[in-house]
Amino acid sequence: MEKFVLSIDQGTTSTRAILFDKEGKPRYSAVRPVECLYPKPGWVEQNPIQLFISVNDVINEVLIYSNLTINDIECLGLTNQRETTIIWEKATGKPVYNAIVWQSRQSQGVCDKYEKYEKLIHEKTGLKINPYFSASKIRFILDNIPNGQERAEKGELLFGTVDTWIIYKLTKGQTHATDVTNASRTMLLNLHTMDYDEELLNLFNIPRCMLPEIKASSDDYGELSFLDSKVHITGVAGDQQAALFGQTCYEVGESKNTYGTGCFMLMNIGQNVVLSNKGLLTTVAWKIKDQVTYALEGSVFMGGAIIQWLRDELNLIHTADESEASALKVKDSNGVYIVPAFVGLGTPYWDNDVRGTMFGLTRGTNKHHIVRACLESIAYQSKDVIEVMKKEAHLKLKSLKVDGGATKNNYLLQFQSDILGCEVNVPHCLETTALGVCYLAGLYTGYWKSLEDIKECHSYQRSYSPKRGKVEVDELYKGWKKAIKATKVFRVNE
Repeated sequence: MEKFVLSIDQGTTSTRAILFDKEGKPRYSAVRPVECLYPKPGWVEQNPIQLFISVNDVINEVLIYSNLTINDIECLGLTNQRETTIIWEKATGKPVYNAIVWQSRQSQGVCDKYEKYEKLIHEKTGLKINPYFSASKIRFILDNIPNGQERAEKGELLFGTVDTWIIYKLTKGQTHATDVTNASRTMLLNLHTMDYDEELLNLFNIPRCMLPEIKASSDDYGELSFLDSKVHITGVAGDQQAALFGQTCYEVGESKNTYGTGCFMLMNIGQNVVLSNKGLLTTVAWKIKDQVTYALEGSVFMGGAIIQWLRDELNLIHTADESEASALKVKDSNGVYIVPAFVGLGTPYWDNDVRGTMFGLTRGTNKHHIVRACLESIAYQSKDVIEVMKKEAHLKLKSLKVDGGATKNNYLLQFQSDILGCEVNVPHCLETTALGVCYLAGLYTGYWKSLEDIKECHSYQRSYSPKRGKVEVDELYKGWKKAIKATKVFRVNE
C-alpha cells in the first residue's frame, strides 16, 4: 500500500493540509481561512482554539476527499506562522489570552524598556529588539492576566509558538516541545549554545519552566493521540525555514526568495553563526540529528503589494497578471525608477521615515514604463538584500530558488536573474513551506533516505539565466542606488 506524508501549514490567514507522495508531489489538499482579531490599532490577535479546530478540519477533509484513512499516513509534518505567541494553563489546556500574532505591535512598550540591551540581545540571538519576536509578547501576556508572573513561576502556565500549541493539542498534552527554528525566533535562544539563555530569561523575567523543550527539526514529537492514531509528528519548522528546506537549499550559499506581499529571503550560511551589521537577522535554518544549519534572513516590505497598488490605486492594470504584458509593451523603463517605500524601507536600509518616490519622468513616460519600473523595483530590492548577505557571509550566490504569487510573472523573474547574475529556479510545487516539513518528516522515518534522495525527486518547472551583460546591469543598479539615495533625502518626520 502506498503511504503519504501529511503536511500541515498553519499560516496567518489560513490553515492548509496537503498529502504528498513519494515523489514529493501534492496529491490532495484542504484549506480553511482563519480569522485575525484587531482589538486596538496595531494589535493583531487570534483565537488559539479556532487555530486548533482549523487544523483538525483540514486533516479530516483531506482524508475524506482522498478516500484515505489515518493509517495510510506515514508521518506528519507541521509548519507555522513564526513568533505568534500563546500561553495556556497546564492543568486544563485552555489559553489564558488570545494568541498575539507575529505582526502585532502591542508589546512595543515592553521592547522600549530593553533598548539599552540591543547589542547583548543581537549577539546572543541574532535578532533585533522588536515586538515581532516572542519574548516581549510573553512578557505582555504575563503582565496583563491576573497573577500571571506568580502562576508562571509555579509552573501552572505553558508557553508556545503555534507549532508547540498544535503539537500539545494533537498529542493530548503529552508533548510540550518546539523545534530549533521556532525557538530561534523567540529572542530567548542563544544561537551559540542552542539553548535558552539564562541571562535573557532573567532579563525578561520569564520562568524556564513555562518554555517548551527544544528539539531537532526532523525528530519525533509524539503520536497523534487526539486522532486516535499511531502516526507520529516527525518534522517541524517555521514557515520561512521550511520553505528554504523545501527548496532544497542544502548547500552553503543557496538561497530562496518568497515573493508575497513583501519578500522573504533566506541564505544557507552553513554551520557557523554569522551576525549581521546591516540589519539582516541570523536564524537557525534547521537541525537534523546533531547538525545545526544557520541562515541569514532579510525582508522587503513591498513585493507583490506594489502590483496590487498598480491595480487597485492607480488602475494602470486590471489584474495582477496584466503587469507582465504591460511591461513588455515597452523596450525598457525609459530611465524611470520607482522606490516603493510606502511604509519605509526594509533590509538593508531600515528607514521607517522615508516614503515612496518616482524618478526619471519625461514627457515620453507612459503607463507601461511605470508598470515595468514597479516590477523592476521588486528585483532591485531583492538584490539589495542578497548583496548584503554575500558580503557579510563572504559567500557567492549559487542560485536563487523562488516561490510565491509573483513567480507567475516571467518578466520579473528574468529581470531578477539578469540583475543578480545567477540562475533563478521555480519549483513544480509552489507550496514549499508544506513541502519542506514533508521532507523533514519523511527524512526522520526513512520515507526518504537522505538529502540526496530528496533532491532526486525535487524538480523545477522553469529556470531563468542571465541575458544582460555586466556593464548594462551595473548601470541599471547604479541608477537604482541613486534613486534610493535621493529618496532618503525626503523624510516624513522632518
